[in-house]
Amino acid sequence: MLDIKDLHVKLEDEDKQILKGVDLSVGAGEVHAIMGPNGSGKSTLSYVLAGKEGYEVTQGSATLDGVDLLDMDPEERAAAGLFLAFQYPVEIPGVGNMTFLRTAVNSVRKARGEAELSAGEFLKEIRARAKALKIDAEMLKRPVNVGFSGGEKKRNEILQMAMLEPKMCVLDETDSGLDVDAMKLVAEGVNALRSPDRAFLVITHYQRLLDHIKPDVVHIMADGRIIKTGGPELALEVENNGYAALLQEVA
Repeated sequence: MLDIKDLHVKLEDEDKQILKGVDLSVGAGEVHAIMGPNGSGKSTLSYVLAGKEGYEVTQGSATLDGVDLLDMDPEERAAAGLFLAFQYPVEIPGVGNMTFLRTAVNSVRKARGEAELSAGEFLKEIRARAKALKIDAEMLKRPVNVGFSGGEKKRNEILQMAMLEPKMCVLDETDSGLDVDAMKLVAEGVNALRSPDRAFLVITHYQRLLDHIKPDVVHIMADGRIIKTGGPELALEVENNGYAALLQEVA
């Protein structure tokens, strides 16, 4: 589904290389986790996949179902089935959550050649999704993320993901700033969306999230490259021993 080959990326404003040859393949139905020390390039990878400005791809490729992601505008990537959950979801004062979600859903449906949802259809769908994710209906009436707690912001993003039904979900440190209960709720929402035709790339610092979102494959990233790949036991190894031993192993 997602295939990244020899991806090199630098900052546009500085001649600083961040990604130095990333190779990664995530199949349909799979959950892959990326772990690594600060500054290893994990978040940069997610930003480049989503099309955030400020980065220049100098070499390599990234495709989703065989289609070149790097040649698309961000909205085209979303319509193609890519979703990015941010580490720090932004607040959008003055824009109601329901209005935002309905506009986003119908924009994606239109781009895919599907019929847009009527107000009644959308309301029925979002209420069902919100109930399944244990999201208070009052949250839907508020401006996007304004006054939300960290856990509410992350659950709101999972609701967005549920409504947009993407093929490829990239979660950039979605456990950042969450207490244990909030993290469990977010993980439950992610797990409810797992399916044979949807894949996840979970970026995290800590193994604790992976206790709740069980990955099929774990990758360790350092200095702009994936230096080791293994099963869930690799995350436990990092939790117990840190990154130093792995970095020495590949030095």
